[in-house]
Amino acid sequence: MGLAPLELPVRQKADVDATQNGPVKFGHELREQHFLFDPSYRNLNHGSFGTIPRAIQAKLRSYQDQAEAAPDVFIRYDYPKLLDQSRAAIAKLLRVPTDTVVFVPNATTGVNTVLRNLDWNADGKDEILYFDTIYGGCARTIDYVVEDRQGRVSHRCIPLSYPCEDDAVVAAFESAVEASRRDGKRPRLCLFDVVSSLPGVRFPFEAIAAACRAAGLLSLVDGAQGVGMVDLDLAAVDPDFFVSNCHKWLHVPRGCAVFYVPERNQPLMRSPLVTSHRFVPRAGATQPLFNPLPPTDKTEFVSNFEFVGTVDNAPYLCVRDSLRWREEVLGGEARILAALTAQAREGGRRAAAILGTEVLDNASQSLTRCSMVNVALPLAVQPDGEGEAPPAAGGFPALPKEDVSAVTNWMLETLMDEFKTFIALFVYKDRWWARLSAQVYLELDDFEWAGQTLKTVCERAGRGEYKQDRP
Repeated sequence: MGLAPLELPVRQKADVDATQNGPVKFGHELREQHFLFDPSYRNLNHGSFGTIPRAIQAKLRSYQDQAEAAPDVFIRYDYPKLLDQSRAAIAKLLRVPTDTVVFVPNATTGVNTVLRNLDWNADGKDEILYFDTIYGGCARTIDYVVEDRQGRVSHRCIPLSYPCEDDAVVAAFESAVEASRRDGKRPRLCLFDVVSSLPGVRFPFEAIAAACRAAGLLSLVDGAQGVGMVDLDLAAVDPDFFVSNCHKWLHVPRGCAVFYVPERNQPLMRSPLVTSHRFVPRAGATQPLFNPLPPTDKTEFVSNFEFVGTVDNAPYLCVRDSLRWREEVLGGEARILAALTAQAREGGRRAAAILGTEVLDNASQSLTRCSMVNVALPLAVQPDGEGEAPPAAGGFPALPKEDVSAVTNWMLETLMDEFKTFIALFVYKDRWWARLSAQVYLELDDFEWAGQTLKTVCERAGRGEYKQDRP
């Protein structure tokens, strides 16, 4: 049973599904031919929301059109088969069995699914460990779980000071585990990144997963920044739980994230955040109920996540198509990852040279082994009390700490309104930083432009323009 794929000649601009004779050259020509950007907009923040090429937009709309052409046929019968194909494709990329991966809307949903499903001990000794570079939404999830479980679980933050080497991160984790146990707690789970958000640096997730295993903790890997920008061999890393957004770096439509749970831990994930027809109660079921979905022989874990109510999950179906597009048009994952890492490093170096500052990295350059780079801005924050302000470049002033939010928001709005771009800005260790994203549609002159633009905006902020009312 099934429908033939629909032809969409109007939407397929310049036959965007046609394969190339060899991989294309990365840069502005690729952007113009394959992507959907406004010609006046420079996308230097791929790391927040990602984007898709025209070919994948056509695929997305094709699946949506098939759902409208015959809703029951597609949703009940065709969708599960297409979903399995995407699951198989992403499982191959991650080097794990297909039945260990499902899809959720985003990485935050995956983190919530794990933390809300775990059965925390009634003695109140369980503790969640995390690093101070945690994504804010995940930190708030921990806060909620601690509050909701009413004393069953607590949390412990592990401080880091970048730039540091990977072994210092592992040592900080091991010290936190020891401190937790000295305090009479039971360190139960550690949540950590593949690539942290702010600052956007590669995290030694492989080493921390191994350290969790050695210490008897569950490892929950937040790969919101992960698949499509870092080579991931989950069979080798062997985390207890892993989630990664496909819509950031894999050119998949928003929102789609792969959620990996090895077979040994699947019984712990009793339900998605939305419980639906496929849930199998262990005892005390309300009553025998009619299940309107077709019968399945899939595992309880897979079938639980396959249907969670009526939502548009067409982005999930595009995963296989995106991987094929990246292989046939862009030349495959190895070429993409190598090019983006090189572009981020060299682009960050050029932007920093224009600003008279530096890139956030360590001696081994492990922090920049990804597709993002953090460049210091020539603006510092005035210290509290008698402390000294961090050095600022080019005679730029240190600005009052109470103005940090106003300065940051003014710079962001100025970048958007006047320069038609968005660059993630943040304060770390009393200095402003810019996080720049590498991508296949960018060239090094985009990073040079970013350096010049940021320098101009910093000069204006230093003169106090952020205090003036915007028109």
